[in-house]
Amino acid sequence: MKLLGVAVRTDDGIEQRVHPTMVPKHWPIAQVSGVTNAVAVDGDAVALTLVGPGAGGAATASAVVADLVDLARGVQGYPFGLPTAALQVPRRAPMQLHEGGYYIRLAAVNKPGTAATIAGRMADEGISLESIVQHRPTRKGDGEQATVILITYATTEEAVRRAVAAIEAEGVIANPPQVIRIEKD
Repeated sequence: MKLLGVAVRTDDGIEQRVHPTMVPKHWPIAQVSGVTNAVAVDGDAVALTLVGPGAGGAATASAVVADLVDLARGVQGYPFGLPTAALQVPRRAPMQLHEGGYYIRLAAVNKPGTAATIAGRMADEGISLESIVQHRPTRKGDGEQATVILITYATTEEAVRRAVAAIEAEGVIANPPQVIRIEKD
């Protein structure tokens, strides 16, 4: 699990998002831990990962001192290489258009037909399931609940939101669902 900030140029504009994400273990960014930051750039002919100190006293102090030295020396630069007024404002792609896999965890009410209802609402939105796992039910409050974990194939954020809302409306889950994006190769 990594907190990712992602920017991708698409035909619909720039897709920007920040969210917790499951990433493959072999990705360089998966090996980054603690207060270390990483930036991964994937281009047509190059893949580059830069790793370095992130949050923390030493990294922040270094950046502040460097800025003060630049000010004292009269060095005036532009953070994006150009004056802000010269930058072009990109068109933003709607977040609901993002496609990818999703991990969905539900606290399902343990009664006949619950799994079928969940799968049916996913199918209604055209979402194909890579896997569905239901754990043994446990007693919670007035009834039994079973943890149900869904892994989807690539789908849109909008379809996942609609399916989850439909599942909640059916009354077959006891708590709000947990939805986490999955980045794949």
